[in-house]
Amino acid sequence: MLELTQHQQDRDKYVVNRTVAAALDELTQTQRERLFYIEVKAFFCGDLTRADIERRFGVKPAASARDLSTYRRLAPQNLFYDAGQRKYATTDRFAPLFEHSAERVLTWFRAGFGDNMDQKLKRTVPCESASDLVKPDIDTLATLTRAIAGRRQVKVNYLSLTSGASTKTLCPLALADTGLRWHLRAYDRERGRFADFALTRIVKAKAIDQPIPVEEQIESDVQWARIVHIELIPHPGIAHPQAIEADFMMKNGVLALDMRAPLVGYALRRWSVDCSPAHQLDPKQHHLWLSNPQTLYGVESAALAPGYEIKGGGNGDL
Repeated sequence: MLELTQHQQDRDKYVVNRTVAAALDELTQTQRERLFYIEVKAFFCGDLTRADIERRFGVKPAASARDLSTYRRLAPQNLFYDAGQRKYATTDRFAPLFEHSAERVLTWFRAGFGDNMDQKLKRTVPCESASDLVKPDIDTLATLTRAIAGRRQVKVNYLSLTSGASTKTLCPLALADTGLRWHLRAYDRERGRFADFALTRIVKAKAIDQPIPVEEQIESDVQWARIVHIELIPHPGIAHPQAIEADFMMKNGVLALDMRAPLVGYALRRWSVDCSPAHQLDPKQHHLWLSNPQTLYGVESAALAPGYEIKGGGNGDL
């Protein structure tokens, strides 16, 4: 009987999905894009307003109202209207109408919400990225981004190289792309410090309806607020530095960059930059040299920089 009941549930779900898909096909491409935006904004930020739609697409209030009505008709369990906050919020039974990829969602949060909802476009030129091999769980990502947008705490199960599995209460603050994987910048309430957490090592995340204290918000994260100026030049041990200058489009032989302190160490390690004061590392492995290593003083992530000596450890939970 149980198997029959489960079979019936699966069959009913299939029928519902077919019905919704048919209803979406009847809409225009423009309408589907607006519904897609409604879902993305709600699913990954936790709420939305009619004004969000109007600003995003330049439509009138009547059009945004129709779009919301259409979305709620197709997915009545996903949103509810919070009269006190005057906005639509997600429910605990939220089930996306559209398919979402972690890669595209992370691109949205790095460069702004994109226009194209088609995730099956064929590439004109074959192109792959090593960072595409590691993709965070989409539900975990949504939980974290909603917490960031709503400034709420989360309880997570985390796998650390140094301390193993543990349960943590985090105050999620921002997402950061290290070039190899995505990290969560958060305040670790158990350890009383701001730190980095690899998204793929967060195996479970649950929202806590608790606001983030002012002293634990991103405005209080001194490392995140610090902008570090680095100057990279071809390693002095390289016989033909012009090739390196061309690789990195240097101006007058220098590549000058500004980046947030928590990302500096990851960038220098990814690019294999020799950060030793007297450029002692092998130029065959390190094509770049950090010509102003003093800029790393007080940068916690500098513990990751090749050749740079720092007292103590870094701030990452690697």
